[in-house]
Amino acid sequence: MPLAAGRIEAASLKLPTTPYRYTVIDQDLPAALQELGSNLAVKVNVSPEVKGRIQGRMPEGTAQEFLDRLAATYNLEWYFDGSVLSITSARENRTQLLVLSPIPFDRLKGALDALEISDPRFPMRPAPGKGVVMVSGPPRYVALVEQTLAGLVAEEQARPKPAAEAAKAPLPSPPPKVTTLTVYRGGQMTVFRDGRPERLIGPEAEPPARGEAGAAPAPAVSVPGSAAPVRP
Repeated sequence: MPLAAGRIEAASLKLPTTPYRYTVIDQDLPAALQELGSNLAVKVNVSPEVKGRIQGRMPEGTAQEFLDRLAATYNLEWYFDGSVLSITSARENRTQLLVLSPIPFDRLKGALDALEISDPRFPMRPAPGKGVVMVSGPPRYVALVEQTLAGLVAEEQARPKPAAEAAKAPLPSPPPKVTTLTVYRGGQMTVFRDGRPERLIGPEAEPPARGEAGAAPAPAVSVPGSAAPVRP
């Protein structure tokens, strides 16, 4: 199946348009495919699952027609990534469901087109809403689609977030409140912090005496926020 020029698709497999003369009587199929690559100076990777023998004379045609005829006869798939011609058994085809978020489908499709990974023989099928896409085809093609999507997701995550999104980040928790209770008894002041007593002794801690002279002042309790110690 010759690749049409001027279309955005897989990297073009530019094979000669002149007749490809290859005499086959009884030859191993993988060997014939490897020899095709050697004759045309194209790197070929043949899967171990490609098996069979070519028997009989092949009709005359171009190298592209020779490759397509073998693919149709022996149930093969081929895919060219711009460097290596991968030939696999159709039984090795993969189908993957890829979650696109946060990458829109059109952005993934555009990247695949720009990198010449897209192939009209293996179209992607987005689900309604385009949050998930189904991709099917030879292992090399599916792997390149997965790698492209992973690269786009990594690029998106590495971008600085706008100020509006940064403002949504949770604020640090405030320090826990400490409950303080101060009790005056005579010349001694006792401070309780969260229920734990701390003793401080000194004349400056003694509040002014109230009541009759010579009488011992009653204990005073100071609560934070009150104007003066509270006496029972």
